[in-house]
Amino acid sequence: MKRLTILVIILAMLSTILASCAKPKETVDLKVWGSQEDQAMLQKMIDEFKTANTDAIYNITLGVVGEGDAKARFLEDPAAAADVFQFANDQILDLVAAGALYEVTRNKNAIVSANMSSAIEAATVNDKLYAYPSTADNGYFLYYDKSVFSEEDVKSLDKMLEVAAAKNKKVFMDVSNGWYIASFFLGAGGTLTIKDGKQVTDFNNEKGVMAGEAIKAFTAHAAFLTGDDAVLTGGSGDTIAAGVSGTWNAEAISAKLGSNYAATKLPTFNLGGTQTQMSSFAGFKLVGVNSQTKSPVAAMTLAEWLTNEKNQITRFETRQMGPANIKAAESDAVKANIALAALAMQNQYAVSQKEVLGSYWGPAEAFGTEMEAKNYTKTVKEMLDEMVSQIQQ
Repeated sequence: MKRLTILVIILAMLSTILASCAKPKETVDLKVWGSQEDQAMLQKMIDEFKTANTDAIYNITLGVVGEGDAKARFLEDPAAAADVFQFANDQILDLVAAGALYEVTRNKNAIVSANMSSAIEAATVNDKLYAYPSTADNGYFLYYDKSVFSEEDVKSLDKMLEVAAAKNKKVFMDVSNGWYIASFFLGAGGTLTIKDGKQVTDFNNEKGVMAGEAIKAFTAHAAFLTGDDAVLTGGSGDTIAAGVSGTWNAEAISAKLGSNYAATKLPTFNLGGTQTQMSSFAGFKLVGVNSQTKSPVAAMTLAEWLTNEKNQITRFETRQMGPANIKAAESDAVKANIALAALAMQNQYAVSQKEVLGSYWGPAEAFGTEMEAKNYTKTVKEMLDEMVSQIQQ
């Protein structure tokens, strides 16, 4: 019995010694960027990540930088930028060219198989995966008031303007925004490509000029209205009977329209006498890892966590963001969402904005601004020639 007691004491001492010699957990410091609207949601995801990953002590700080500003803010000082950040997929070529993104090498096959092929394509450059798909809803479509328009009316922009004018209502579109105005040129078959690192476009060819004339006619119509999101959401259900926008305004517009809330693909427009389907940009929100991160494995693990099936569903439930994850997108709740269903309809006619460089936006927006201002001192052809020349510089 005495020997047994001694043995127990020795084992206890050895256990204490081993415990005292155990290697302390590594402390990992990571910085994450997200939009102001996503802060609470991201913090919850980060807290759950810490609970699920006890292999290290994670100090994760959350900063406010929206996906639209991510590239510019990142390139100001890459070393001080976030380890993990969300950005729009049209920024990926510039970010990769700048050496900003860490190639996804951890669990790559699982990530590729879990997400839509179009989302993976948007996150891939030169056959290398550089980001994690987060959402598949960065596009636009048509919201409308069912008490003003029928399902047949919203198939044609001409018919919509006719009906709206007769009922003293407005059709809203931010034509001075390069993202939206492209829908006419892309619908006319125009292209945006990259050659030798520069943007190339044919928006001033014969059909491009027809598209420009259609834009001129649209913006000159008495039923046309432009502005920002606040104008659209504020006027819906009152002055505004239809408007072009994306899923981020679904909640506000639905609240204003109530039982008259509806959405569908963009209408056709008059292209030189032929009704032509309006196109759009198809975009995705991606999550990237800073190539200068001091903890690449931890950063990739966190990025994968923030974009996994569960958290893409969380994004839908919290912010009505459309999932890029295949299983998440197949849920009944997502399919029943009016705005996301409309986006899916429009995506059949959409063009990826991956090939759109920064040089496109300013000139396109300048052309749209002149159309909205009804400045006709130059012909549409002359204005488009100037626009294209500036885009291709």
